[in-house]
Amino acid sequence: MSRIGKLPIKLETGVNVVVESDSVKVSGPNGVLQKKIHKTVKISVVDDKVCVTPVDNTTLALSMWGTTRSIINNMVQGVKNGFKIELELVGVGYRVAQKDNFINLAIGKSHSVRLVIPAGIKVTAPKPTHIVIEGADKEQLGQFAATVMKQRPTEPFKGKGIKFKDQFVKKKEGKKN
Repeated sequence: MSRIGKLPIKLETGVNVVVESDSVKVSGPNGVLQKKIHKTVKISVVDDKVCVTPVDNTTLALSMWGTTRSIINNMVQGVKNGFKIELELVGVGYRVAQKDNFINLAIGKSHSVRLVIPAGIKVTAPKPTHIVIEGADKEQLGQFAATVMKQRPTEPFKGKGIKFKDQFVKKKEGKKN
């Protein structure tokens, strides 16, 4: 039994959920999100609560039960409050500049890396070494943050690279003579 799947999702004021045959559409002050749902779960909206139930007792249906509930909960939270990810560039000369629909990363390569900002995401660079990514879709935010971090992963000897703001990097000891 899924402990997460059993919990109903409480809808706050201003958030509307529409269940179609194979998708869920959530609208609110921060926008509209739509996702396809798996056919092994059933979604119902009663009063101001969204309930997710499995269609049968197969392993797939039970595993998708909690997953679907979490996805819908993230959609509701995203259109109501939004999500925010902060990244930090660590290294001498590492900097970021945001212009129009692109971010330029100077991260110790022979060229600057230019990344396109996807629609639905707002990226700001309050400092040359900080990136703030905001949006309603948690999955899209995490994917874009992973794409940015993949350009220069944090290395364990000096701690240089792109990391989450409060991420701890355990440093290794260098070579000994």
